[in-house]
Amino acid sequence: MSNKSTKSVMDRFKFEVANEIGVPLKNGYNGDLTSKQNGSVGGYMVKKMIEAQEKQMAGKQ
Repeated sequence: MSNKSTKSVMDRFKFEVANEIGVPLKNGYNGDLTSKQNGSVGGYMVKKMIEAQEKQMAGKQ
């Protein structure tokens, strides 16, 4: 997977997560969001990635 396509996949995932948790993330400038809002998106992304990896390692996927 190329670096450009990896970024595209992660960007889609970021917007999906932001939508799930109610953070109004948009393309471009997001300086109007709080650190808490931005951090919650990143934290939830990591949580979902860890859960997916654990399921895969357990053979449940």
